[in-house]
Amino acid sequence: MVRLLLNSGSCSWYSLNINCGGSGVTVDGRAYDEDTDANGPSLYYESSTNWVSSSTGYFPDDDSSTDHFTWSTNSSRHLIANAQLYMTARLSPISLTYYGFCLGNGNYTVHLHFAEIMFTNGPTYSSLGRRIFDVYIQGKRVLQDFNIADEAGGVGKAVIKNYTIAVTTNTLEIRFFWAGKGTTGIPVRGVYGPLISAISVFPGYLRRERTLEQDLKGVDLQTGRFSLRQIKDATENFDIANKIGEGGFGPVYKGQLSDGTIIAVKQLSAKSQQGNREFVNEIGMISALQHPHLVKLYGCCIEGNQLLLVYEYMENNSVGRALFGAKESQLKLDWPTRHRICVGVAKGLAYLHEESRLKIVHRDIKATNVLLDKNLCPKISDFGLAKLGEDDSTHISTRIAGTYGYMAPEYAMRGYLTDKADVYSFGILGLEMVSGRCNTTYHSKGECFYILDWALLLKEKGSLLDLVDPRLGSDFNKEDVMITIKVALLCCNVSAALRPAMSSVVSMLEGRARVEELVFDSSASFHEISEMRKHFESNYSLETIDESTQRQTMSIEGACTSSTSVQDLYPINPDSDYWENRD
Repeated sequence: MVRLLLNSGSCSWYSLNINCGGSGVTVDGRAYDEDTDANGPSLYYESSTNWVSSSTGYFPDDDSSTDHFTWSTNSSRHLIANAQLYMTARLSPISLTYYGFCLGNGNYTVHLHFAEIMFTNGPTYSSLGRRIFDVYIQGKRVLQDFNIADEAGGVGKAVIKNYTIAVTTNTLEIRFFWAGKGTTGIPVRGVYGPLISAISVFPGYLRRERTLEQDLKGVDLQTGRFSLRQIKDATENFDIANKIGEGGFGPVYKGQLSDGTIIAVKQLSAKSQQGNREFVNEIGMISALQHPHLVKLYGCCIEGNQLLLVYEYMENNSVGRALFGAKESQLKLDWPTRHRICVGVAKGLAYLHEESRLKIVHRDIKATNVLLDKNLCPKISDFGLAKLGEDDSTHISTRIAGTYGYMAPEYAMRGYLTDKADVYSFGILGLEMVSGRCNTTYHSKGECFYILDWALLLKEKGSLLDLVDPRLGSDFNKEDVMITIKVALLCCNVSAALRPAMSSVVSMLEGRARVEELVFDSSASFHEISEMRKHFESNYSLETIDESTQRQTMSIEGACTSSTSVQDLYPINPDSDYWENRD
């Protein structure tokens, strides 16, 4: 049902009621949907109406042979008003997220119903349990170190937490997260993590439809402004002959401004929900960043509901296309060039993480998001998923987004987002630069090749040089290659804490610092990464690829939506000097 709604573009729902962990009931005239799916570690459930849920983790210390993700009781039936909402609950050992889709934009009231039904009152051992967790709504933490029993005045008692929230992209996200606090073994081992009895959402005042231009009135975009007439003149009225690809948000056109500047114009799709104040504010902040290894945003055009972004044009497309695109699109990248690309990307990330006024986590570093100019200078592009860093060194992302194969395990599985997630992605990119192969390749028999697995096996065998792209022949500096491989593996450490900072990566790649000793528990790494892959393969559909295409995306945002790779953001320019001389 949810997929049908999303595909149809119909967003006419104005309520959401869920009896978490229980059967469908009607309370005070509201019909609450059932939520009885057994669920399990890292599973995704789609309702028959307009919501889905996603649960992450399992109870490793549970005395039971099987994990329980729902709980029921009759002990409070006569003690709580509307008791049928509190006889059951949904549990999760780490993270439990509910997504409401196709909601009309506007203000809503959210009621979260809680009752602690797993502990007991009185002078018994089971009364000593303390359940503590956090709650996020629309990415904002609304409850920290929340203890149901303390708030309700005892176990078996109800407490309702009310919030007024704004829905601006037709989607509501409510996430419950266990941050490792409270007891874990009372009344038995494995009793901890978030617990929710019911969720009800109903509308407040719904704002009237506004145009994007009205929404952005007065916003300081910190970037240049173009008129629609200027853009039409530059692209010859968006002539199909000037269309050079399909970006993450819509088509991309090549154009030429009146002063002769060649530009790339990204036209926001009319169906995209990214054209709101937050998205453009983000683009505005990115435009304030100036670095040789970041793609430059010249400006934007906002007229009515049209949003156009104007970027510098990159003649040689992306690293992905250059290395493992269609044969006629590939470039001959010798080892010194590949090494310069690695160093350039590392410098760009070091700037984002450590040097710029705005500390930014890119979240989608991959070969197709590293573009090459006419001199093959690399520039990081596509900041559509970028996230501003916070004061805390670690925070929980309530919207997991990125590309399968490049996502760090702790982020993909548990939502832990730090700049070390970008470091992991860079490590995968580094292995691709050395090997010339996609990080994930599916074969006709359903088998899958993972470049990280291959590198770890070669490391154990002591033959890391076997990773080198055969197209390089013997024309490469073995010491430089070994340093690059070792740095890439350091970046891919399954433990985020053991990954180096990007400034350290730059120093090691440039030979100004000794490469740190690689601490890698292969068995633990294989297990963690294997669990991450199982998580994705059981919840999301992966695109089958071969080495003739670099579109290996399994990009997700929110519950499960696919974002377009930008491998065709710019085509190879047959007139570029490099193209002419590449042979």
